[in-house]
Amino acid sequence: MTTRAQDTRERSRRRGRLLPGLCSGVVTVAAAVAAGELVAALLGTASPVVSVGDAVVDNTPQALAEWAIALFGTADKLVLVSGIVVVLVLVGGVLGVVALRRPLWGYAGLAAFGAAGAAAVFIGRGDDVRALIPVLTAVAVGVLSLNALLRAARRVRTAPRRGAAVETAREEAVPAGAGAAEHRPGRRAFVLTSVGIAAGAGAAGALSRLVSGWPGGAGGPGSVALPAAARPLPPLPAATELGVPGLTPFVTPNRDFYRIDTALTVPRPDPVRWRLRVHGMVDHPFEIDLAELLDLPLVEADITLTCVSNQVGGDLAGNARWLGYPLADLLRRAGVHTDADQILATSHDGWTCGTPTEVVMDGRNALLAVGMNGEPLPPEHGFPARTVIPGLYGYVSATKWITDLELTRFADEQAYWADRGWALRAPIHTMSRIDVPAPLGRVDAGEVVLAGVAWAQHRGVDAVEVRVDDGPWAPAELARVPGIDTWVQWVTEVTVGPGRHDVEVRATDATGAVQTAERAEPIPGGATGHHRIAFTAT
Repeated sequence: MTTRAQDTRERSRRRGRLLPGLCSGVVTVAAAVAAGELVAALLGTASPVVSVGDAVVDNTPQALAEWAIALFGTADKLVLVSGIVVVLVLVGGVLGVVALRRPLWGYAGLAAFGAAGAAAVFIGRGDDVRALIPVLTAVAVGVLSLNALLRAARRVRTAPRRGAAVETAREEAVPAGAGAAEHRPGRRAFVLTSVGIAAGAGAAGALSRLVSGWPGGAGGPGSVALPAAARPLPPLPAATELGVPGLTPFVTPNRDFYRIDTALTVPRPDPVRWRLRVHGMVDHPFEIDLAELLDLPLVEADITLTCVSNQVGGDLAGNARWLGYPLADLLRRAGVHTDADQILATSHDGWTCGTPTEVVMDGRNALLAVGMNGEPLPPEHGFPARTVIPGLYGYVSATKWITDLELTRFADEQAYWADRGWALRAPIHTMSRIDVPAPLGRVDAGEVVLAGVAWAQHRGVDAVEVRVDDGPWAPAELARVPGIDTWVQWVTEVTVGPGRHDVEVRATDATGAVQTAERAEPIPGGATGHHRIAFTAT
């Protein structure tokens, strides 16, 4: 029979194997990931985590992707990256425990991580083979870190604890009297090695964030001076704002503008090296750099963008004053073939967008934009250049970090989301939203202000109507707008008694079409339905 002392010693030996192994694996993974992030930031390419994340995004079944978008919304990227890191840490911990007894298995695990990262680079949507360098660096740093940690961990294992039995000391091939002398130095060496590598990983990770996020460096918006527009717009009239507290402002500040894209980290192309290639079914293919683009006669346009993922009453819409060059003029320079019905735009990170050619050429303010609300495009919104095309949902009209325009046919090429079953042409539906009062808000009984925004880009909004408690529809007052490509604020007052009340809104566009009450989900061609809220009057 085993004694209590023997059981205690056995548990102690297990902990002696488990804890150093777990620590070794986790610290190794941290060092490898941080090294990959730092090298990727210095090179301006995708890190191993981003490469793997892009591969996961691009190869996720459509139903699962739509579920994730609906569940996590704009936090989907954070959830995915966090999930990848958690998996790496868990697997790394297991590998560390195994490697403590069989080091080759630990190194084989790191090699497998490297192979997965390399595969992600090659199957990813981008074509930057430099992304292999961070992968190889991460593996090399991981191997060196694991080797150092295992050597230190073995020193802990080979030294018995103070007061250990002579039999235990013999099993470990260490004289009984050596426990007190050897255990502390071995443990101290392992702790110091672990802390040192972890501190280096933390410093590398912080430096990678600093390098990639530096806004005023040679590659940031701060290095670009926007020229004045050749045809500047007049200042917005005061009547575009109704002055209702809580109402969405007519112009969305850059910091508040929604961001929806598939990029796990914000791409940061070097504006000095940036080029836009225009080619495909054209007579005169060409390239243009940023300096040439800024020398062209730029124009301004007030345009509201809307994401197809926007739910009824959602906030994935924003309005800005854009500065850019007309896309139609760019295409005329290339000489587009008459049968090229699609403009296939490619982003710096390899994402693609298919836009109907006739939409760009029909006279609307379709822009290759370089400015947003009087500033160079923020990195999150496409610096140094992007497309802005009014009237279509963003996935077929708004390519951020653009690098390539290919004239082609819908029958020959499918863009990223079209290939996943989303609508090819996706015009924005007429939509309205209630901002005031807030959903489930409390107001004083009597006169109550109702207000919100409505949009029907490139058709314009002619009327907005509201009704309370399923009563008759009543017209709301509309603010003034500079054109048909923006949203419009609306306001009205109603008299209500104490209790719970429901409010519903609908808009009518300039073609006479009334916003449908039929509910539809955002995918594949945009949500439909009336926005309704409830509030309580006291």
